[in-house]
Amino acid sequence: MRRFDDEDLTGAEFRECDLSRARLVGVVMQDAEIDGLVTNLVVNGVDVMPYVEAELDRRHPVRLLIRSGEPADLREAGRQLRAAWAETVARIRSMPEGSEHAGVDGEWSMVQTLRHLVFVHDSWFRRCVLGMTEPFTALGLASPFVPDHQGLGLDTSAAPALDEVLAVRDRQAAEREAWLAAVTPGQLAAPAPVPDDDRWPPYAQGRSVRQCLRTVLNEEREHHGFCVRDLDKLARQDAS
Repeated sequence: MRRFDDEDLTGAEFRECDLSRARLVGVVMQDAEIDGLVTNLVVNGVDVMPYVEAELDRRHPVRLLIRSGEPADLREAGRQLRAAWAETVARIRSMPEGSEHAGVDGEWSMVQTLRHLVFVHDSWFRRCVLGMTEPFTALGLASPFVPDHQGLGLDTSAAPALDEVLAVRDRQAAEREAWLAAVTPGQLAAPAPVPDDDRWPPYAQGRSVRQCLRTVLNEEREHHGFCVRDLDKLARQDAS
């Protein structure tokens, strides 16, 4: 266990770190920001996560639809998410040229974010929901911790334009929507037909179809939020 005593970590950034079971004792945290998978977070003796989750549901009602086991709710969630992305694409087209390729604070650009969602669809929908074993879309973008990008069929040197990525996204959305139009509650509750091989994602075995679909929809929602956050920062930079 690493221990930090009387350290000045002002301005420190922890990226892709596992802080499970971390204890912060006698600390000063002002203007701090936590963004990630957080559960059972106790602040001064109070588990704050129920309050955080309730507030997130209030701000983003689509979260409730994503957690539903009803096909109609999941179809509506997909429709809302696609509409939100369409609005954000329209926004980026109104911004200065090249904004779609601009990253903020070390985060992915909008094009990179959309490429990552192409990879998510291939991983969690095509493989885990549909049980397909086809190669991943070459322009997809995996996270750095995903092993063997080239072995998955990803082109690590790809630099596609926004419209090229959007064309792939439209095909994937149509595939997902066609499947959702016919799926039943029983099919959603069934074990996911994850191919029995060693390709990504390695921890999908034993999940239900609904759980794998939920991963796709949650990634769509969360990364849209990240994208909007960063576009707001870019807009402020342009205005200054």
